[in-house]
Amino acid sequence: MSRNISIIISNLILFLKQDNIYIMKKLTEKQNKVACLIQKDMAVIKFPFDKMGKICGLTGKEVLYITKEFLNKKIVRRFGAILRHQKAGYTKNALVVWSVPAKQIEQTGNILSSYGFVSHCYERNPAFKEKYNLFTMIHFKDENILPLLRDMVTATGIDEYLILESIHEYKKKSPEYFS
Repeated sequence: MSRNISIIISNLILFLKQDNIYIMKKLTEKQNKVACLIQKDMAVIKFPFDKMGKICGLTGKEVLYITKEFLNKKIVRRFGAILRHQKAGYTKNALVVWSVPAKQIEQTGNILSSYGFVSHCYERNPAFKEKYNLFTMIHFKDENILPLLRDMVTATGIDEYLILESIHEYKKKSPEYFS
């Protein structure tokens, strides 16, 4: 299986495939403007791409088109929201790690990720402590996480888990690749 890796140097993107450069493309001025904007926080408004367009002298449709083009060409792998749980009123969080039989991973992951208080749900291989292979990040307002976990255990039938509570949260900042 070949892995594609992209490296960003100023406004030049190199796409690597098995250590061989196979595409090299310089971003246009418009693409560079959009790349600089989409790596930052977006305004939570009805038409965020219109606002971004005004900032860089483009229309909202142009910003959206270029963003979609980045995704289609795999220049940008993922475009999504980041939950700032404290701003949403969730004062506590914990990483709960589950010991799930391999045959039940997908089903259990789908159930756990359907809860509104779960922001992350992923399989980890190799398993933590050679046992805990499904990780969920849970955000909650109450001091007591146990009622949430009892409900999750009932829904999944999985009752082997560890709770790893956050004792301190460091400042989060996404990396910026374009300037």
